[in-house]
Amino acid sequence: MQKLSFQQQLSQKLSPQQIQFIKLLQIPAAELESRIEEELEINPALEEGKEEQTDDKETSDDEQSDSDSDSEDDYNDDELNLEDYIGDEDIAGYKMQGDGPSQDEDEFESPLAGTTSLSEILMNQLGFLRLNEHQQKIAEQLIGSVDEDGYIRRNLDLIVDDLAFSQNIETTTEEIEEVLYRIQEFDPAGIGARDLQECLLIQLERKDMDEPDVLLAHHIIKDCFEEFTKKHYDKIQKKYDVDDASIKSAINIITKLNPKPGGNSGDDIKTQYLLPDFILQSNNGELELSLNSKNAPDLRVSRNYTEMFQTYDKSAKNDKKLKEAVTFVKQKLDAAKWFIEAIKQRQQTLLRTMHAILEFQKEFFFEGDETHLKPMILKDIADMVGMDISTISRVANSKAVQTEFGIYPLKYFFSEGIATDSGEDASSREVKHILKEIIDGEEKKKPLSDEKLEKELNKRGYNIARRTVAKYREQLNIPVARLRKEL
Repeated sequence: MQKLSFQQQLSQKLSPQQIQFIKLLQIPAAELESRIEEELEINPALEEGKEEQTDDKETSDDEQSDSDSDSEDDYNDDELNLEDYIGDEDIAGYKMQGDGPSQDEDEFESPLAGTTSLSEILMNQLGFLRLNEHQQKIAEQLIGSVDEDGYIRRNLDLIVDDLAFSQNIETTTEEIEEVLYRIQEFDPAGIGARDLQECLLIQLERKDMDEPDVLLAHHIIKDCFEEFTKKHYDKIQKKYDVDDASIKSAINIITKLNPKPGGNSGDDIKTQYLLPDFILQSNNGELELSLNSKNAPDLRVSRNYTEMFQTYDKSAKNDKKLKEAVTFVKQKLDAAKWFIEAIKQRQQTLLRTMHAILEFQKEFFFEGDETHLKPMILKDIADMVGMDISTISRVANSKAVQTEFGIYPLKYFFSEGIATDSGEDASSREVKHILKEIIDGEEKKKPLSDEKLEKELNKRGYNIARRTVAKYREQLNIPVARLRKEL
């Protein structure tokens, strides 16, 4: 016998307004304008311009100041009984803009400027080669094997197998290599190389080989590549019997070559501009923070749509077409109201977060000296403003501030702490700054190893391990000691 039972369960779900706010919060100012333009296009009830004051006689000044959320729209849900027009099933059925993605919808993606991929650039150049159909298929396979750095690291034997199994094309490594040499003539110079040595040789061969220094550079890469990578310049100089000026000139030519010829293009490479979300200025010793104007657009609910909704109160309430019209207008009015609220909430969240960062890192913002940056994590700011860590993360990961010392992404100010002899914590960014100073001041003929760098930092009061020194050095894109050696 079946037994009926009731179970009470408490669950938490994000409302459509919260979803819309989260989406707006995580995009930077550079993309907010495009997002607003998109909303203006799809919602005729949303307009650009400052909010209009209501002219209702019953509305007092106190009521206007007490309700910011009611001021941006000139209609009141309580003035009209929506049930006079539509039934419960109609209310449940309509969907408002910003309700969040359904199963058939994708998450909102910020619009990006169009870019040309590396493969497209190479395919365009392939059209100028007079290849037969068989060679064309091989060339297309090779271009498809080019990675984002511009190299073909896949073994040619495997490409032979790829062509045989995927396209039923029989070929040999010699035939593939012949087509590969044609692709290596494409721009950018060095494209299609199988390793760094071949990449540098391709670029050198495009230079004037009658120049003695260029010819020497070519010999160095071709015959002394291992010595070059280990910076054994004295051995190279002795082998070719050249003076200091010649070897320096040749090395200078090599170091100006591009080790990643595909690095300026690629499917995943997008042009981005660092547009500040905040403007920070010093005025008579006081720091003044303001939002970029793109973060504070003037938006309002359309007066025409509001009046249109109000006129339905005087119309017949049993008209089917009228029911459809009022549903549509109500959707658009609510969506406009929610969007304006989300923008305002975004502004408030940004300012609260930035004010907290400003307070925490006040010394840095006054002087611009990164050694004054304090160790700061997301939880520190979340506790200060009373928000969730995930909210602070969304702000920090995509926003930037313009100061008198330059434009900084907010995540620049977050760093872990390193213990010092004084018992205080130093910012990891401060330690990196000191580490770079030590390396910049080292004797270039005898650069310091990571172990010696560790001892130098310990002398200055920073309790740091050698592996941490190596990690910070790599993050600063500084090579190991033997690769920093100079003549």
